[in-house]
Amino acid sequence: MSGFTNDWVYSDTVKEHFMNPKNLWDDDSFQYDGFGQVGSLACGDQMRVGIQVRDDKIVDLRWQTYGCASAIASTSMMSVMVIGMTLEEAYNLTPAMITERLGGLPQHKFHCSVLGDKALRAAIDDYLDKQGRDNPYRRRVAKVICECKGITDHRIEELVKTKQATTIDELREITQFGTVCGKCRYKVHQLFEEYKHIYNV
Repeated sequence: MSGFTNDWVYSDTVKEHFMNPKNLWDDDSFQYDGFGQVGSLACGDQMRVGIQVRDDKIVDLRWQTYGCASAIASTSMMSVMVIGMTLEEAYNLTPAMITERLGGLPQHKFHCSVLGDKALRAAIDDYLDKQGRDNPYRRRVAKVICECKGITDHRIEELVKTKQATTIDELREITQFGTVCGKCRYKVHQLFEEYKHIYNV
């Protein structure tokens, strides 16, 4: 046991949220206003988030994941941070903010904190869609990846999520990314592979 303790590379906060995760979705009676699910059991990581909303504030959140210690801890921390936030504040929550509150994660585990962030945004998207409302937050947090064609990360994400682009060639045909200066190609390829994993494409 002493070897396990000495080899522990996570912060005490990560350990606490892994050993005692907060706001777990372990009760089928939880009634959500918005629901989001990302990831794939085939890849070993899947995340679902349900939110309850009152007056555009998240008053409760429950989550489930099939993932590693980092995914569990980061989503537990995310749930603690988000309850009480406005929809806008929650939509702008980033993996870096979650990781900072955890006291850091090993670099190769940083991607695990993305699942909770994506599932939360999907739940907010779902809530606003059910309300028949526009989603102004999506546009505000979008980052331009291909400047020549004005292609954002959210545009790429949406095309992958809806399976309009299941190959990089289909993505290029739809968006025309990389056909002018070509500087964006590497970043687009990275994002495309990341979103394929998250949305099980």
